[in-house]
Formats: sequence, C-alpha cells, structure tokens
Amino acid sequence: MNNLYDIVVIGGGNAALCAAMTAAEDGAKVLILEAAPKAYRGGNSRHTRNFRCMHSGPLGPLIESYSEEEYFADLMKVTDGKTHEGLARMAIRRSEECLPWMESHGVRFQPSLSGTLSLARTNAFFLGGGKGLVNAYYRTAAKLGVDVEYDAKVTHLEVEDGKVVYLDYVQGEQTHRLAPKAVVVASGGFQADMDWLARAWGPAAKNFLIRGTPYNRGVVLADLLEQGVEQVGDPTQCHAVAIDGRAPKFDGGIVTRLDCVPFSIVVNKNAERFYDEGEDIWPKRYAIWGRLVATQPDQVGYVIIDAKSLELFMPSVFPPIKADTIEELAQKMGLPADGLRDTVDTFNAACGDTTGFHPTDLDGVSTSGLTPPKTNWARPITQAPFYGYSLRTGVTFTYLGLKVDDAAQCSMGNLPVRNLWAAGETMAGSILGKGYLAGFGMTIGTVFGRIAGKEAAKYAN
Repeated sequence: MNNLYDIVVIGGGNAALCAAMTAAEDGAKVLILEAAPKAYRGGNSRHTRNFRCMHSGPLGPLIESYSEEEYFADLMKVTDGKTHEGLARMAIRRSEECLPWMESHGVRFQPSLSGTLSLARTNAFFLGGGKGLVNAYYRTAAKLGVDVEYDAKVTHLEVEDGKVVYLDYVQGEQTHRLAPKAVVVASGGFQADMDWLARAWGPAAKNFLIRGTPYNRGVVLADLLEQGVEQVGDPTQCHAVAIDGRAPKFDGGIVTRLDCVPFSIVVNKNAERFYDEGEDIWPKRYAIWGRLVATQPDQVGYVIIDAKSLELFMPSVFPPIKADTIEELAQKMGLPADGLRDTVDTFNAACGDTTGFHPTDLDGVSTSGLTPPKTNWARPITQAPFYGYSLRTGVTFTYLGLKVDDAAQCSMGNLPVRNLWAAGETMAGSILGKGYLAGFGMTIGTVFGRIAGKEAAKYAN
C-alpha cells in the first residue's frame, strides 16, 4: 500500500485539475489518476468552448454586466425550477472570482464567437477551446508539483466508518493500492456505459451518441453508490443535445453540434414537425433538443433550411446535404417526399411578416395558426438550394451523481464522509435537476473543484 500522497484526485478534466492545483497551492502532495491515455486526457473539458460567468462590470473578455439574479433566472428557465437554489447561487456568485483565477493559472480568453453562439456578455470563451484550457492547467499543475498517472482506471474505494481507507486502480496489467489522507472524485458521469444508459432509458438509449470521452463510464460513481454514499439526481436526466447524425459513437465533441435549429424546421422520420424551433435563443434552448429527438421514432430528427439561412450559424464539421428541390432533399435524406413537401408548404403558409427578422435576438417573427408554432425566426423555406442535416441525441453527461454540500463534501446516512469530496459532472446533479445552460458545467466544475481542493487540503494538513 502506497501512502506517499496526501490527496488523490480521480479524473483528469477541468474540475479535477482545479481541485489538484488548489490543493497543491495549499501545501498538499497531490496525485491525479486519469483513466484516459495522455493524448485523450481532460475528459469532456477537451470539448468545451467557454464558461458562464457572473460579473458586475466588464471583466476580461466579457462586456457590460451579468448579475446573479439574471444568471439565476436563466438557469431556472432551462431547468423548469429543478435546481438546488443554494448551491446554484453559490456557484453563480463565485464564478466572478474564477475568471481572474483561471487567467492566473494559464488560461487565455478570446472574444465571443458569433452567430448563434454570440454570448459576449455572459460567457467567456477559451483561446484554443477546451483543449487549450486543459493543457494550460496540466502545465500549471506540473509546476505546482502535482503528479499524474495516465491509463489509471480506479476500480474501488474502500469506505469504512465514514472514511475512505484506501483505493485501488489498474494501470496496464498492474493493480495498485493507495491510502491517501483525502480523495476528490471528479471522474464524470456514466454516459459512456451504454448498458447503464439502456437500463435508465430503455432500448432507445442504444441509438444515442456520446459527445464526449468514452472513458466516463461511472465506475467510481457506481462503486460509491453501492457502498451507501448519498446520491442525487435522476438517471434519465442528462445534458443531451441534438448533434449531427453522422457523428461517431464516442468523442465527436462540440464540432458535431448543430446550431441551425432556430433558422430551420425540424421533422421526424415521418416528415412531421414536433416542437417550436424558435422558442428561445439557442444557448438557452440547445440542450433540450437531445431529449426531444430521443422521443421521436428511431431517435432521429431532420433539420431543413434554405439558402438564405446557411450562413447564420456555426457549421457542423460535416457539410449539409444539398438539393435543388424539397422533393430531392427528401429523397437524399430518406424522408417521404410528399410528406416533407406538405410540411414545408404548411409552414410557409403560416409565416407572416418577416421584416423584423434578427438572427441573434428574440425577434417575434412567428407563425400563425400552426401547431406546434414557431415563435421566433419564422421565415418561409423557399430559396433554393435547400439543405438538410440528420439529428441524433448526443449525450454530454448524466445527472445521477454524488450528493454534496456547499463544501463539496460527500455523505453517508446524513453524515459526512470525512475525507471524500466531489466536483464537476460527477456531482452536477446536486445543482442541475434537468436541462442545461451553455457554459454552466464549466462553472460548476471550476467552483466546486476549487472548493473540493481547498477542503481536502485543509483536512490532509
């Protein structure tokens, strides 16, 4: 048994790195156990673009201000109120101090991206994306004396009398046992375990794609829950978005996300619309579309746009399907041609005055007498050529996780596990009951990673 380390951090993404750096700065000897190989380190954080940040005035790349109340109202809207208000407000308030902390630990920012991701006031974009952030943090962690083991898959934490007494991990064909003073779990959700997803969702889950790392299989989460560590969240709730149906099964990342929905109509395999594509601005609504597509036949959807909308959104890594007529587009996409023609004609007839069209604001350009309606950005689909994308449910991370308090500490039977903390996606269900707000996962990971690292170091010291 090796007890050279004060703290072991399980996971290698944003939350894990924030915890490790904070603990090291407080004098602890820290080891990160990352299940992925070095080239794939960083978990889902590799695929992020930004984090959502409260600020009382211009801050770094952020313009104007974004108050706690507005931030919380945005969160309440996407979660339908299924939010732990105390923890959510704490994360929101502490996000403001995170941005300069991130800069001091190597992260660089850039101006907001344009189009449907125009978030210059609310979200700070990373220069080099999530991979730039992850690499910067690993460099800083190394300077602070943090050790990292890659391909290190934690299989078990032994919890006795309210305390983690040791943990086991496998690396290659070797099993290792460590007895640190404290443990921080930041190893994500269970979304890459397709069997677990299917147990929660039913057979439909087999058709889901996993946007992020294939290494988030929930092994540590399951191990702790089986031992009675308090859980939180619904296994069917997750951050799921509609992604390009041509994306790979795992690790397609953010470049497979489709941001064209507000300027389109979306139909199922029967060429029928099923939801309001213009309900709200895209960063506040993109996360509902994964679940919407999941409820459709064969868990697929299809985006239909015309030439005048092609340049209004961030493109997918895959080019759209192109055709000169709606009927030809239907044939290329495997949709009933007559059905799609009828749906497009019905939609076009319901569109009214479009002179107020504005692609980045709620413009009130809506349909009349159509079910479901389109309440913004409703312009007839008439200008050839026509374009289409297939949609599949892309799961980012699951919300079933470890319940934590405002010190990021885990518990058993309403008593704290004395030396166990959690941060990031593995405890995000403590705050998120459903839905998602763009950039909020990075906020949770950064805030709770720093808290977990500080509390673990305080205990270890």
